[in-house]
Amino acid sequence: MELTGWVKTYDWGKQGIQSAVAQLAMANDPDFVLNDEETYAEMWMGTHFCGVSIVKETGETLDRVLKKDLPYLFKVLSIRKALSIQVHPNKCEAERLHQERPEIYKDDNHKPELSIAITPFLALVGFQPLDAIIDYIDEFQPLTKLIGQEAVEELHEKRDTEALKNCYEIMMKADEKDIAKCIKDIAKNNKAELKRNELLDIFNKINQDFPNDVGTLCLFFLNLVRLKPGQAIYLGANEIHAYLDGECVECMACSDNVIRAGLTPKYKDVEQLISSVIFDGAEPTSKFFMPYRIDDTVQVFVPPVDDFAVMHVNIRHIVDSYKLQIQAFGSILLTLTGSRILKLNTNEGPKEIALSRGSIVYIPVEAAPEIEFLHAEDCGEDFTAYIATYNYFRKA
Repeated sequence: MELTGWVKTYDWGKQGIQSAVAQLAMANDPDFVLNDEETYAEMWMGTHFCGVSIVKETGETLDRVLKKDLPYLFKVLSIRKALSIQVHPNKCEAERLHQERPEIYKDDNHKPELSIAITPFLALVGFQPLDAIIDYIDEFQPLTKLIGQEAVEELHEKRDTEALKNCYEIMMKADEKDIAKCIKDIAKNNKAELKRNELLDIFNKINQDFPNDVGTLCLFFLNLVRLKPGQAIYLGANEIHAYLDGECVECMACSDNVIRAGLTPKYKDVEQLISSVIFDGAEPTSKFFMPYRIDDTVQVFVPPVDDFAVMHVNIRHIVDSYKLQIQAFGSILLTLTGSRILKLNTNEGPKEIALSRGSIVYIPVEAAPEIEFLHAEDCGEDFTAYIATYNYFRKA
């Protein structure tokens, strides 16, 4: 089944045709009308009730056709300015938060997620090693003043997660005027230090987009991770993060639960974030999530959860056809480049679907054990696609 994705126009998205979301939506849906002034942030592919995909042939929603929800939600993100400082709750927390505040936490599922860069991508991911955080606090004296000498000295002495939590909590709960003064003092007096640590441009950009927001100061606590296209990060429950710039495909458990604490006009639940977040520090290089190769054409990102896995298919244009072995779980394919003919079995018999940039296809369970990518007439470039599916690779 060919699908139409659900486009989200959040404020942080890239504008007009600059957005990969807009480009893919235009290629996918002939009825999509581009507005050059609009910000196109996300395209959702799946059955989540906040953005269900539409079956092109019938106009029905995918959940109604399948008569069930998929365990994952597949997305494309185009980021112009930072997303919120956030964590996603674990399953138990999600159930409790949804029961207590359903207007904020709209479902009861956890939300582990995998992001694979399709352009150069910048994100804050997890806490830095303690020594690095201490060095930053010492180097940027307005930050020391904001947190307070007693808490900073305790961090120096104990060098443990409890002392780190105390410092971070003091900063996140500080008075808005004190936070604004800290940021202004750093911007005015610590330009050389920011530049030496390769933070000047990022600090200024975040502060420009979110003036005097405490999230700007999270640069001194969290790892700054730079992804090249094809590289990935995996964010388990309670891992603090914020996407800053770039474009990616993203897959997650079928949830929209987010605990926010900065860089957002939305509700900030600082108490819950402090309670949920993992304060263990690690080097930024440890945040890269590596796939494993099936062969020269396909690699698979296999997270430590059952909800989803993502296959990256890259077929060279000189290859006549390629057969991909799959298992009997519903999958969603998104084409990024090139063109192919997808040959697969359905409950109505064998079918062939023309694939090109922007094509979104639901691959039914009946397609197992094999789908085939045939050569297309207009096939002068390599074919690239991502396939989201249930994580049957963990049981292999």
